[in-house]
Amino acid sequence: MRPSWDRSKGRPEPIRALNRIPELECGEALVDIRDFAPALKIARPHVIPYVRETVAKMVHKASLAIPKPFSLGLVEGWRPMARQQRIYDFMYESAVEAFPHRDHAALRRTICRWIAPTDQKAPPGHCTGAAVDVWLLDEAGQEVDVWSPYSRHQAAATFTLGIGEPHSSNRMMLYEAMVGAGFSNCRDEWWHYSFGDAGWAVRTEQSSCFYGLVRLDEDLYQHEELLSIEAMKERKNPFLS
Repeated sequence: MRPSWDRSKGRPEPIRALNRIPELECGEALVDIRDFAPALKIARPHVIPYVRETVAKMVHKASLAIPKPFSLGLVEGWRPMARQQRIYDFMYESAVEAFPHRDHAALRRTICRWIAPTDQKAPPGHCTGAAVDVWLLDEAGQEVDVWSPYSRHQAAATFTLGIGEPHSSNRMMLYEAMVGAGFSNCRDEWWHYSFGDAGWAVRTEQSSCFYGLVRLDEDLYQHEELLSIEAMKERKNPFLS
């Protein structure tokens, strides 16, 4: 049974609300986050370590707020639209396998909780360089459990009820470090934070956002894209595992 979660915390961010946010692109560049956040760990080899400059500085602030022996790990930063579409297609195919009796509209609602579609006015947060997925890492650089007694997928909602200790306290440690640095959290995903995109604007009741779709020279991430494609081949159906 899927655990319940505290719906009084955080704000919902339906796609229709994101699409209503005016985009006033500020033109800030993507930068290599490793140059700005030296304490940050890159948690996966296929991570493209680029985000907007202000976001990189905020991640640095958050990483300094994580007490030892823990550290902050980057799981995803900026994504090209091609990667976003691959993940979307994978999630859709996984949902079809797991829920064969659902129609297209129901399947789309299911997967849009986990991955933003690429066919909307508001671009996916990761594709703007505004969003980061982060983990809490231990002294050995391994992901810290912040979900037991549930699975990570079951306890994806940030304010999932019934998480044991010290897992709940560790989750809130990560949350407080990121929010304290100025990020907003997607309440459906404890690992997802952003600043300056449409999702941030909806969560924080802003009238507009200032980060839109941004591109990066393909030569800077070609290796990571090849690793991402290979890693996707080994990924299990999240709705069944």
